[in-house]
Amino acid sequence: MSSLFHAIAASASGMDAQAQRLRHVSENIANADTPGYRRKVVSFQQIAARAGADAPGGVRPSAVDLDRRELPRIFDPGHAMADETGHYDGSNVDLVVEIADSREAQRSYEANLRMFDQVRQMSRALLDVLRR
Repeated sequence: MSSLFHAIAASASGMDAQAQRLRHVSENIANADTPGYRRKVVSFQQIAARAGADAPGGVRPSAVDLDRRELPRIFDPGHAMADETGHYDGSNVDLVVEIADSREAQRSYEANLRMFDQVRQMSRALLDVLRR
């Protein structure tokens, strides 16, 4: 029965990590037109199961990194943030990349949710068998 709980914990950690990734992707999309905004990038770290411990492995998001690509220079002399040459720093968010990342995170979240549900159904079936 503990392996079922480990599977639930692993899928829950995956859902939590992907939900956090989706929050950052949506923040990037919301700030795509914000001057000077740098895209936030989330990577994951594996949580290794400790030897001899009764703790499952899983995944967790690491610290949020900022995309260090150069910000595009936009020419708009009438913009409030324009310098003496009429340029200001734009955002390095690429909406196509963000939409692809959001779709990938959503699908991964759904896969973890299906695994969570399958384990829940298996544990329910196991308890039904044990009751008989």
